[in-house]
Order: sequence, then structure tokens, then C-alpha cells
Amino acid sequence: MEDRYEKGMKILKITNKDAINGLFEELEDIAPDLGRFIVEFPYSEIYTREGLDLKTRELATVAALTALGTADGQLNNHINAALNVGNSPQEIVEVIMQMSAYAGFPAAINGIFAAKKVFKKRDLLPLKK
Repeated sequence: MEDRYEKGMKILKITNKDAINGLFEELEDIAPDLGRFIVEFPYSEIYTREGLDLKTRELATVAALTALGTADGQLNNHINAALNVGNSPQEIVEVIMQMSAYAGFPAAINGIFAAKKVFKKRDLLPLKK
């Protein structure tokens, strides 16, 4: 039986393998256990539950982080992850725009700017209508 860490790392490698090393490096000298907690709880226990596929889970995560309005780094990572698991840029923009009705325009604008930054880096702009 695989342990929680291995199970979580499998999901993290699918969703956003580029973020793994950077995250652990940043946490190593101050809170190395936090990286392990992230792998073992959300990625091992939540992302592997039945009922939603990874595409839907990442869209939900983008929506939640947009609504929070205080998680720019995580929002960027999860926009990348949403693309990595098959969401289109248009789907990501729509879920962020949906948050304007529930989290307010400032949160949605910040979310759109985060998406623009990720899309630009991945050479996805301008978006097709």
C-alpha cells in the first residue's frame, strides 16, 4: 500500500510538476514539514477522492483562490495546473469572471491579471474567442 506522501506526489506531478521543487526549496530552511503537509493532505486526501476529475478540481481551486484574493502565488500555480490537466484558457477566464459576482470585482480583476501573467508566460495570448 502506498503511503500518503507517495500518493500525493503522484497527483502533484500530474498537476504541476514544475512547482514541486520550488516549493520544497522555499520551505526547506524555515518550515520543511509544511511541504510534506501539502503533499499529504490536499494532494493525497482531497485530490484523489472520487466524484470530481482533476480538471474540475483545479477549476474549483482557481475559483477559491480567486475569491480569497490573497493567494497570488498559489493562484498562479493552480492556473498552471488547470492548464496542465486539460482546462482551456477560456474555461479558466470564465471561472475567474464568475467570481466577480461572489467575491467582488477586485478579486476577479486580480484573478484575471494572474491568468494573464500565466497565459503570457505560456504564449497563450491573445485568447481566441
